[in-house]
This record gives sequence, C-alpha cells and structure tokens, in this order.
Amino acid sequence: MKNTGSCLCGGIQYEINGPLTDVLNCHCSMCRKLHASAFRTRAKVQSSDWHTVKGQELMKFYESSPGEHKGFCSNCGSSLYTKFDANPEIYGFPLGTLDTDPGVKAGRHVFVGSKAPWFEITDDLSQNAEYD
Repeated sequence: MKNTGSCLCGGIQYEINGPLTDVLNCHCSMCRKLHASAFRTRAKVQSSDWHTVKGQELMKFYESSPGEHKGFCSNCGSSLYTKFDANPEIYGFPLGTLDTDPGVKAGRHVFVGSKAPWFEITDDLSQNAEYD
C-alpha cells in the first residue's frame, strides 16, 4: 500500500508506505484558509510511513496554533502535512497533493459549525459541528 505525491512545483516528492485512516472533510476556518477552499479532505498517516523522496530542504513549517505545525513547500506553498507536538507519531495529511489513487474516501464532515456560508454540503455523509 504505497502512495506517492508531490507539491505543485514538483520540488518536494514523497511516498507514504502505510494506510490512510480517519479520512474526513474538515470545514474549520484554518483548513479553509490554508487550502483556499471550502474544506480540506485529510487523512491520518503514521509519521513513520512518510518518506520525503526529494526536496526536504524546501519543507518549511508554520505553527498555526500551539503545538500544531503546518508543513508546506517554501517554493510553491503546497500544504503537505501537519505535525503535532502532542502526538508526533501521527500526521494530518491533506489528500490534494497525491499523484496516486489512495483508494479511500472521506467518511464524514467535521467543523461544519464554521463552514463557508457560500458552500452547501450535498452528500449524505454525517456532519459534525465540531471534530467528534
């Protein structure tokens, strides 16, 4: 079960050698701003399953809230993963930079209490006002 991906400019390339779990659509304001989108589809990955194949020197981090670090390409700005001081063995991984079909889909929507007012959720997935 290997997935591969890259940032927009191709400067960073990565492999994930393990499962993508807890796939969801997050509508919180931070995810919307970070991804310039109505929501972010993300999965959890084991940090030990992540391997940067190329461009580690381009990876930069922004501490968006205490202990939460958003990793992105310093050249093109693509969001690659979030790491957590309190849980270093797990990354929050946005699926948008994958070059392969991960074979998974979102199972729910979270933080719909702060979703974009101009976006309507039209699928049948469960909707949670918070993370739940």
